[in-house]
Amino acid sequence: MNSAKIVGIILIVLGGLGLAYGGFSYTKETTKAKLGSLELKVQEQETVNVPLIVSAGSIAVGIFLLVAGKTK
Repeated sequence: MNSAKIVGIILIVLGGLGLAYGGFSYTKETTKAKLGSLELKVQEQETVNVPLIVSAGSIAVGIFLLVAGKTK
């Protein structure tokens, strides 16, 4: 299996996940105040949305790489 096929499969899987979930979220910890040895830390939930066109484009490029890899 050459690298173009592997990248194509990864792009298809990631594009499918982007279509299924629409984005992902993560927790970011920040320090809001610091007084000597006392620190005030806050955890914030950040959400990243994956646009539909990016997911569809990823699938299309992945399919193209798989088809292009077969014709050689």
